[in-house]
Amino acid sequence: MNERIALIGGLRTPFAKAGGPLAGWQADDLGAFAARELLARTRFPADRLDELIAGNVAQPIQAANVARIIALKAGLPETLIASTVHRNCASGMEAVTVAATKIRAGEADAILCVGAESMSNIPLIVNAEMTALFGRVARAKTAWARIAPWLGLRPRHLMPVIGVQLGLTDPVCGLNMGQTAEVLAREFAVSRDEQDAFALQSHRLACAARTRLGEEIVPIPLPGGAGMLAQDDGPRDGQDAAALAKLRPYFDKAAGTVTVGNACPLTDGAAATIVCRESLAASLGLPVLGWLSGWAYAALDGRRMGLGPVHATAKLLARSGGRLQDFDLVELNEAFAAQALACLRAFASPDYGARLGLDRELGRIDPLRLNVNGGAIALGHPVGATGLRLVVTILRELARRGQRRGLATLCIGGGQGAALALEAP
Repeated sequence: MNERIALIGGLRTPFAKAGGPLAGWQADDLGAFAARELLARTRFPADRLDELIAGNVAQPIQAANVARIIALKAGLPETLIASTVHRNCASGMEAVTVAATKIRAGEADAILCVGAESMSNIPLIVNAEMTALFGRVARAKTAWARIAPWLGLRPRHLMPVIGVQLGLTDPVCGLNMGQTAEVLAREFAVSRDEQDAFALQSHRLACAARTRLGEEIVPIPLPGGAGMLAQDDGPRDGQDAAALAKLRPYFDKAAGTVTVGNACPLTDGAAATIVCRESLAASLGLPVLGWLSGWAYAALDGRRMGLGPVHATAKLLARSGGRLQDFDLVELNEAFAAQALACLRAFASPDYGARLGLDRELGRIDPLRLNVNGGAIALGHPVGATGLRLVVTILRELARRGQRRGLATLCIGGGQGAALALEAP
């Protein structure tokens, strides 16, 4: 298939901190809202869709195959097939690239892609001892046998396993994501002051970009009819260096530098776009938001998962024969300031280029081209939605500036990276 891969429309809900205004909505609710609004705004005919693919990480137990539930809640035909994809933080990107692969293979002409996450609703899990107690009660054959296990109930049985904490910990290397950021801070000599300055810049850029970001945000009704949320609740106008400096290290309390202030918050939100073949977009007379010109995923040591963007971008450029300097804008997800800064140093390092099998560095990213509307430290990181948010944000900003090429890249928990090459129409 020689046609280009088009992206039609692109929007998202506001991003809100977990436990905040969107906590009453599940991931399927958020995804359905984004999907429904996208179709209404683009006027893309639902009967021309071949599938809905949703990226989601914390698969909601009440909505198995959350993509199918999103499709039905969005009012799409019950004959529309739907599938859910999961690549941790890149799940929203995975939805887009799986759709593009199907279109290239001739299996589809148009696919609605959604990324959705409700980190507020990641459940607490009953611990193993309590699970065993429930099991004994369930298997009991007599009244006494059903009562006896409860006599052994102790406070420790009631201690839950925190689902989000478990999910953000790599079971192979044994580190949570914040601890992997501490590894990179040490290895790349990223100071606390540098991290805090990076975080402060993220907030300042996001606050200055509220009007521009508003073009990609669709206001969402709050649960219970409590009004509307029209903008992200993470960016702080009053954020200053002094306040950031007062925060204590969170993941390594004795010698660490990563704090809740220079890390992204847990977040709820959803994003959506339509991926289709060029000829279909032309026949429908619909404006193209942008073109997906290439992509790559890469894997690396889980302890250094934050360097995933460097590895994935190297792979992308090797395939295309391009250079890092060819991109007019870069969206590099800010999981942690230490991680983002380590990536910038690795991109510009000949030594790290050698580790990737290159005879030189990948290149330097101009700070004026990087995350120009702020990043996840300010905006938040709803893990299933962020990858798609990066795509929507960079394509809109390229169009706004009259520029052509963009790189959207992020690290992936567990030791992977993703990189997408995008072009403005």
